[in-house]
Amino acid sequence: MSTFEFPAPRVPDPSDAPSLRWGIAGPGWIAERFAESLALHGSQRVTAVGSRSRARAEAFAETRGLRAHGSYGELAADPEVDVVYVATPHTAHLDVALEAIEAGKHVLVEKPLAINAREAEQIAKAAKARGVFAGEALWTVFLPSYDVARQLIRGGRLGELTAVVGDYGEYLPPSHRAHDPELAGGPLLDLGIYLLGLATDILGEPERVLGLGAPLANGVNDQLSALLGFPSGAQATLTTTMGGFTPALLTVVGTEAALTFDGPFNSPGGLTVRTSDGETHRWEGSPGSHVDGLHFQAAAVARAIAEGRIETDERPLELSLLALRVADELRRAIGIEFPGERRAPARL
Repeated sequence: MSTFEFPAPRVPDPSDAPSLRWGIAGPGWIAERFAESLALHGSQRVTAVGSRSRARAEAFAETRGLRAHGSYGELAADPEVDVVYVATPHTAHLDVALEAIEAGKHVLVEKPLAINAREAEQIAKAAKARGVFAGEALWTVFLPSYDVARQLIRGGRLGELTAVVGDYGEYLPPSHRAHDPELAGGPLLDLGIYLLGLATDILGEPERVLGLGAPLANGVNDQLSALLGFPSGAQATLTTTMGGFTPALLTVVGTEAALTFDGPFNSPGGLTVRTSDGETHRWEGSPGSHVDGLHFQAAAVARAIAEGRIETDERPLELSLLALRVADELRRAIGIEFPGERRAPARL
């Protein structure tokens, strides 16, 4: 039987990160889990929440002992907030992030950073000009399991990379905002961005993007598939749907071994490596939910800010921009246009 050694995760203890004061913009589903994760783990503190609806902000704040603000501008101006976590619908990411940056606040923006690469570039440029931190909350890349995988991939333990194969589907009911074309609906920005984000983190920038969509009556595509071709000859085959739950697996294939993240691949969990001799090897990571993992990204942000950096090593802004450039090209291939968007020339 062959041996295969897994490296230890290099993720520091979140409790050791400098404690920052967080303000949450948008008291929705993911904001609830972010606040709970920070309350249960690590050293970060949520101090305030802002919403366009003061009533919603107050309801969120009441049970958590937070200050409530009836606008995102009020939240950005709060002197007891160091960093704003932007958890609004995707279409509001740009305006809310820019308002916080202009006020001198650091920002961590829920994935994706914006609805397209052009808007994401505006956020990146504004943050650099103001000298504040800006990052995308793609929580998966901050998890210990992903760091183990990253070391194996970048250390050449899988051999020459030849493919990434992934799926991510959930059932999102008709009442979910992902069904609203005015909110950049469809599974791409909620679910598919994980696939694009990790595939490009692993394989780099593709030279060819092919896409297939399945539109609903309202024009929103409820299922998307992508085939990405890379200069090395590697390919990524990715599919996402909001019409039902899929295994949500991601496999990275190399000439010496293939690595598979436990499903759902974007959450805490274990890893399986199958080497070219057919042997299977396991790294056992504890499975978990958003509450078990969102604090890792907050701790990474706090460490970066304390060290005077304006982005994290785990998710530098260029990688966020790359994933959105690929998403833009995929939408061009399928014919998807988001509200208020004018098509820009192809970038790939």
